[in-house]
Amino acid sequence: MWIREVDVSYFTSLSREEEFETNSDSIIPLFAGTYVLAINFSIISCLRLDCVRNKVWVATFGVLSTGLAVLSSFGLLLYCGVPFSMTVATGPFLILGIGVDDMFIMINAWQQTQVDKSVEVRMAATYKEAAVSITITTLTDLLAFYIGLLTPFRSVQSFCMYTGTAVIFCYLYNLTFFSAFLALNGRREHSNRHWLTCLKVPKPESSNMEVDTADMCCVGGAYDVKTKTEKPMPVTTFLKNYYGPFLTNTWTKVIVILLYVGYLASSIYGCLNMKEGIELKNLASDDSYVGKYYDNENEYFTDYGPSVMVVMTDRDFMYWNQSSRDQLDACLQTLGNLKFENESRVDPELTVSWLQAYLRYGANASLGLNDKSRFINNLTPFFNAEQSTSLFRQDVNFSVPENTIYASRMFIQTINIRTPLDEKNLLIKVREAVQSDICPRSLVVYHSAFIFYDQYAVIVSNTIQNVVVATLAMLVVSLCLIPNPICSLWVTFAVASIIVGVAGFMALWDISLDSVSMINLVICIGFSVDFSAHISYAFVSSKKSSANEKATEAVVNLGYPIIQGAVSTILGVVVLSAAKSYIFRTFFKIMFLVIAFGAFHGIVFLPVFLTLICPPLLAYSNSLKGWLATKKYGEAAFRVLE
Repeated sequence: MWIREVDVSYFTSLSREEEFETNSDSIIPLFAGTYVLAINFSIISCLRLDCVRNKVWVATFGVLSTGLAVLSSFGLLLYCGVPFSMTVATGPFLILGIGVDDMFIMINAWQQTQVDKSVEVRMAATYKEAAVSITITTLTDLLAFYIGLLTPFRSVQSFCMYTGTAVIFCYLYNLTFFSAFLALNGRREHSNRHWLTCLKVPKPESSNMEVDTADMCCVGGAYDVKTKTEKPMPVTTFLKNYYGPFLTNTWTKVIVILLYVGYLASSIYGCLNMKEGIELKNLASDDSYVGKYYDNENEYFTDYGPSVMVVMTDRDFMYWNQSSRDQLDACLQTLGNLKFENESRVDPELTVSWLQAYLRYGANASLGLNDKSRFINNLTPFFNAEQSTSLFRQDVNFSVPENTIYASRMFIQTINIRTPLDEKNLLIKVREAVQSDICPRSLVVYHSAFIFYDQYAVIVSNTIQNVVVATLAMLVVSLCLIPNPICSLWVTFAVASIIVGVAGFMALWDISLDSVSMINLVICIGFSVDFSAHISYAFVSSKKSSANEKATEAVVNLGYPIIQGAVSTILGVVVLSAAKSYIFRTFFKIMFLVIAFGAFHGIVFLPVFLTLICPPLLAYSNSLKGWLATKKYGEAAFRVLE
């Protein structure tokens, strides 16, 4: 006797909802790993051998500040009853990167203040240098998220509301909670106390000398005598002595331009080959029974697509009237003859109609079903007549005592619906058909997957709308806060360039355009402004005379914070690459592209482009200031140009 194995795969109408909840729960353990990585990186990147100038506790409280911002924003919105969708679960990873980035900007500004000044003076100088940059990036991130509320997708709206509110709290906590601790740490440094024990330690014999390795635990407080600022980090020294001069070299600029042309060409090629839609199996985790079901369906039943319900919701529709039935039959015939692209179609021979079966039953039994009461009273005997007719029991909602049919449904069977494009065409065509004059009013078509197909019809237009609106908003913010309109335009150019790059390489990385990736493209706008705005603001604020010197100073002052922010943000989402869900892995992939391209624009492309476009403007500005001075037009006009 042979025992044959049976492999069963199954799916219910609640499967997707249950898997969404499972997906959200599956990444909760990843939060701990994320914060461990972020804290360790922040501490290591702020670590100094000097036991007084060490910023270990500052970095730790910077990460804690971000965590408090997430708790405050999520707690407030949950208390207010704002819906929490699965996509929101990626928010804390993202906010961590934003908050830590702002923390690095604040620490960098503090380190450039003079150590012999009071804490109050140093904090004022820190706010003067860093607050504008942080405000610019906060406003741009906030606008990018809140503009995402314009989309009709509830999951996108929920994500943008939670993350946008978290950005506000992150900004407030950085300027209050974190800054307060930075001031306390400044008092410790001013008293020359040890970072761990808070006990006073002797200063080096010469403030400009390096602390000996053997004495670094008991001697500290060294600083640069010439500038009276803290000694620069090794990365900053490298940027100043090597990278800055190398980047502003003429031949390097030529190579950078050629590299950018190649980047742009690859990005445009990817955009032209971008796919739309999401595989429904990807909505569940990799090891879910739902994925197995879709795999088996694709393997054995690829010729058959969704079985679409045709639902009559009009309780006054006269099923017993011959002309009404003829109209309904004509509608079903129209739906049955629909043809789409790529040989996909509706098969009229597979249409399932309880009404046709009931009319055959009535004709065989000579019931005369042209009377309303007789039509409704014989429905129950029809459903109980045999096993084949009992299958229609769920297709009619009726009441014999009330002599009413509330609603009913029929089914049409689709063929060769294989790709998201086929699904999009199916959705559009069947809806157009039931809205035509051929079909009765109050007739709707439905399938449980239509809620996902709906995004295909509007995803491209909504993505373009959000990207354009957000980019224009970024331009307005840049013009208001960056004191040079040309550089503001360059920031906007950088934003557009990064969006094109992310979209293009997204397609090359086999990521389709759907509601999940649309969220990330909206995020892309805010993050791409961060790096570009920092460099542009530093460039136009520089007191150097030449464009090359301005670019070098901007890279030296903000290069290391940008690198820190980029690495910390990637570390904030890298654990999502290990998630068992396509949604979270996609989030990681796109965020990686956003941060990588944003940082590359900030410290490579944009400084070179600024040096190419700004020399004529600088020369014109200097000549105009000289002319104003000689013509004695007053100090006010001169100060405006300054």
